[in-house]
Amino acid sequence: MDAQKETKKGEEDVKKVRVRITLTCKNQKSVEKATTEIVSRAKKTEQVEVKGPVRMPTKTLVITVRKSPCGEGSKTWDRFEMRIYKRVIDLVCLVPDVKSITNFRIDPGVEIELTMTADQ
Repeated sequence: MDAQKETKKGEEDVKKVRVRITLTCKNQKSVEKATTEIVSRAKKTEQVEVKGPVRMPTKTLVITVRKSPCGEGSKTWDRFEMRIYKRVIDLVCLVPDVKSITNFRIDPGVEIELTMTADQ
């Protein structure tokens, strides 16, 4: 028999997984705080490979509206803009390590998307 197939009862086949963590928020400080927390927790664990954080381009959404509600008077305009900041972190680690890395309190408004794929 192959050495790979010989496993004792109770032992599980532990495989590494690729994890992509995407952080999105309107507040840059909140995104940076969450990003540094994830990276520092990942580097404390010796078995984790960390790539990132990669700063994606900032999306700027702009809306231009008239100041006057009725349309009369001088033609003055207001411009409102919202910026969306995005960070991507790639990890290669064991499944139990993912929970220990991502188990912390984040600021409100920060969205985290976690994508896991099996490493070959």
